[in-house]
Amino acid sequence: MGALWIAHVTVTDEEAYKKYAAGATVAIAEHGGEFIARGGRFVQLEGRERPRNVVARFPDVETAEKCYHSDAYQAALEHAKGASERELMIVETSE
Repeated sequence: MGALWIAHVTVTDEEAYKKYAAGATVAIAEHGGEFIARGGRFVQLEGRERPRNVVARFPDVETAEKCYHSDAYQAALEHAKGASERELMIVETSE
């Protein structure tokens, strides 16, 4: 079963967050992840609104989780800490 990595983000430091995004992009690609939505237009219907929303598709939940815990992603994540407020989840798809 496939998996989606879904992030809802408010960026508070653009320069630091650009460093995160660059490193995260590499880590996600190295784990077979593919972005299907990245900061595009959205309509908030319920819950807390975050201006940046990102969705990446992975082969499965385990691979997405392995990406998150990888050295490459954790190094990128250091740039996001203090530069953003975010929620991140992995959701298994029915595909």
